[in-house]
Amino acid sequence: MQLIRTIRRYPVITASTAVLAVVLVLQLVGAASVSRWLAISYVGVFIVWTLVGMVRDVLRGHIGLDILAVVAMIATLAVGEYLASLIVVLMLSGGEALEDFAGRRARRDLTALLDRSPRIAHVVRSQSAEPDAVQDRAVDDVAIGDVLLVRPSEIVPVDGILLTSSGTFDESSLTGESMPVSRNAGGEVLSGAINGTRAVRIRATRRSADSQYQQIVALVQDAQDSRAPVVRLADRFAIPFTAISLVLAGTGWALSGDPTRFAEVLVLATPCPLLIAAPVAFLGGLSRAAKTGVIMKSGAVIEQLARARSVAFDKTGTLTAGRPALVDVRPAEGFTADEVLLLAASAEQYSSHVLAEGIRRAAVEQGFDLVATDDAIEVATNGVEAVFDGRRVVVGKPAYITALAPETERAALGPGEAAAYVAIDGRFAGVLVLADDPRPESSRVVEWLRSNGVERITMLTGDALPTAMSIARQVGIEEVHAELLPPEKVHLAAQLRPRPVMMVGDGVNDAPVLAASDIGVAMGAKGATAAGDAADVVILVDSLDKIVDAVSIGQHTLRVALTAIWIGIGLSIGLMIVAMTGVIPAVAGALIQELVDLATILYALRALGGPPSGLTARASHGTPTPVRA
Repeated sequence: MQLIRTIRRYPVITASTAVLAVVLVLQLVGAASVSRWLAISYVGVFIVWTLVGMVRDVLRGHIGLDILAVVAMIATLAVGEYLASLIVVLMLSGGEALEDFAGRRARRDLTALLDRSPRIAHVVRSQSAEPDAVQDRAVDDVAIGDVLLVRPSEIVPVDGILLTSSGTFDESSLTGESMPVSRNAGGEVLSGAINGTRAVRIRATRRSADSQYQQIVALVQDAQDSRAPVVRLADRFAIPFTAISLVLAGTGWALSGDPTRFAEVLVLATPCPLLIAAPVAFLGGLSRAAKTGVIMKSGAVIEQLARARSVAFDKTGTLTAGRPALVDVRPAEGFTADEVLLLAASAEQYSSHVLAEGIRRAAVEQGFDLVATDDAIEVATNGVEAVFDGRRVVVGKPAYITALAPETERAALGPGEAAAYVAIDGRFAGVLVLADDPRPESSRVVEWLRSNGVERITMLTGDALPTAMSIARQVGIEEVHAELLPPEKVHLAAQLRPRPVMMVGDGVNDAPVLAASDIGVAMGAKGATAAGDAADVVILVDSLDKIVDAVSIGQHTLRVALTAIWIGIGLSIGLMIVAMTGVIPAVAGALIQELVDLATILYALRALGGPPSGLTARASHGTPTPVRA
């Protein structure tokens, strides 16, 4: 069965092998003329098929390396080396099998995510007389609010809230965290996590397509389908390598006066090292990144990461932990602190801004019962408005509140503090001061980027300038642009030099600038779907250290890809020079080129490994040399 599957998967290899075997048998029985015409006919059909593909590529604006293979096949046929021409055909078609094998090896960690995707959910039937009666249902059919039973060692099918008193889950496939994590009743359980040793119940909070694991799987699928860097890397070398090969082959012919020499040289110039080694290396880089909790949506991103020269960071939730805590309530004259906090927290129930959670949490912890309303609206990037018992409450940025209440006074903020301004019934009501400290790893990440090829690091944030400057000083960033709206972030990112520019953010308001940057990186551990959709790279772990991992893996992968290409080119040119003397027959040359292919592919698989990518590991192993453009 395995043999049949292989034959069906690679029909050209099967046909080429069969024709070569028949040709050899015909030669042995003395039917040389028949064997020659069989070889010429088969290789001629293959040449035409290749030329049709080349024409299609040219019409798309892509000039590839197949011209060398076509010239080599025509030359070998012209000088009567039809066995060599058959081996060239077999080598080119065999390259597909080599690439497929190496690709499966390189993408194994990506494929593991796809293979583990949950497909069945056990839905508890609420109307059943049996308390634990369940109905197996396709994951895509699970609705929000369904109660699911997750048995021991099963994969959680969709995101949900834990109903059982407690549970333990392995989230390594989501976050890279090797140790199981514990959750109590009411805690969030992510799809893709593996349940521990006891059965638990969860209430679905998202449908399958919107759940964490399925979003990761979708990103992985996109990454697997990407082939962009292969074309770019091959194109850079295609014309020079083709020219050198033809010059060497022509020189060998001219010096020897024997046209056979042209074919003997050219069979050693087939382009498999360029066409196969690069994609294998990039697949290996994508796989290694996925294993560390970094999903790159395309192989092209790896090359961009390796060459990044400018980096822009959002502040809240990116350089900072993103969980600001309320430290002070400063009511304006005519309002009380409790009144301002209660109404502001009630309005913030309808906001997705990161400061809203801290305000709501503080109010609940102080024992306030938040008020509900049907009249609330969030004004993107500015604030939230709500009406409670006829009182209009607005919470947001100072400029937004000042436009409603001109008497608004700017609050004096300390290091690391942020402020939400409040207006009630058109009057300035006060300021809520929150503190959001920098992540402990932020300064280390900034320092590492600066010492590894990044020439310009800046902060682009919508927060107030004093707060932004305070955080920037603590993490080592000197250039700060504050109080920006999303279009202004996009404009500034477009103006940054040198290129490429990497933008790191986490929130919905970062989505435009992430999409517009050369490399958009989303801190996706907290489920910022819009940012994740817009970004080129999604960090699945709530740690800025993964930026270092992403850049380090990109640099290592690009070095491996380029080195593999140069190994192939170097060996091919060296062998062609030797073949110019006539010591390598055409058949032997075609077989030797297969060994060159194998050597470059084996080297390209080094992208799966490489030096440690974490900051701690790097401190003890030295700093890698950045890849220069």
